[in-house]
Amino acid sequence: MTTLFGKTYSKTELQAYLGDISQVAGVRLKTLDNGAERGVRVADVRTGSGLRFTVLIDRGMDIGAADWAGRPLAWSSGVGAVHPSFYDPVDLGWLRSFPGGLMVGCGLDNVGSPGVDGDDHLGLHGRLSHSPAELISAGGEWHGDEYEIWIEGQVRHFKLFSATLILKRRISTTLGSDRLCLVDTITNQGFEPAPVQILYHCNFGFPIVSPESELWLETERSEPRDEDAAAGFDQHKRFQPPTPGYAEQVFYHYPRTDDSGYASAALVNRALEFGAFVRFRTAELPHLVQWKMMGQGIYVVGLEPGNCWVQGRAHDRASGVLQFLEPGASLSTSLEIGVLPDRAALEGYRKNRT
Repeated sequence: MTTLFGKTYSKTELQAYLGDISQVAGVRLKTLDNGAERGVRVADVRTGSGLRFTVLIDRGMDIGAADWAGRPLAWSSGVGAVHPSFYDPVDLGWLRSFPGGLMVGCGLDNVGSPGVDGDDHLGLHGRLSHSPAELISAGGEWHGDEYEIWIEGQVRHFKLFSATLILKRRISTTLGSDRLCLVDTITNQGFEPAPVQILYHCNFGFPIVSPESELWLETERSEPRDEDAAAGFDQHKRFQPPTPGYAEQVFYHYPRTDDSGYASAALVNRALEFGAFVRFRTAELPHLVQWKMMGQGIYVVGLEPGNCWVQGRAHDRASGVLQFLEPGASLSTSLEIGVLPDRAALEGYRKNRT
């Protein structure tokens, strides 16, 4: 059954009200056509509940702008969904075309700091977010009384004489839903073991992030990344007003896993009784990085599940964190991003976490 606008409907009951399902929900493919975004293929998704989000097909199937009933969920850097041809892979060049958005994929060759690992000169956060995907399918379909909406594609991560990785991504939701599910399968199609790093850079902004907001997160332990983070560690779950000259703070969390094998973290604006959460399977994504940036115009909190930290591949190799895929082997990850639109949703979320 589907709940829309406060009532519950069967497939037959709802169809009697509609000329086409696109009246209330669905996915529409578009191509952007202005400025640095020109030529970028996107998919706009509406669930009918108030949740809307845009999948950036030519940006590794990242998730860009997102809102719920007109309230923005994601922080935007202001550069837009820059075409991948403008990608600068050297050192921190990734930042020149970092659009923000609800979720930016980092990897697969590097996550975090640029550096040198063996013969590879690796830029910040890797090439995944600047790799066009091959669109496999997009659409909607009834399964009994539930209507599923999806987009599916794959990204080839290839370098001659090096690793050959294929990332297949499916982003799905359902009619009336206030959440989306992202499932990735990364396969090593080469003939040698390949290092693989993946991190989901989920970027939340105003009004979810404000001085009235707090982070809801249960961990086994947490620690600051560096001295700047250590200075603000006692306030890592609370947020200041936009602050001139603010230096970013990054915290490493080892999240507590529930009985189903998942962990979650939520950002909640207490005054608005409004928030959002990420939920992820810790068997494959055991780490959660928190990026806290309270600067003017760069007012954002990142909740970033991953199989690595953000100090670069060479660091993870030296510390024993770096993962490898054997030839023919696959790694599957699961991530959910959802909205907590009102007091009842907040109370239900908190109850389920205690």
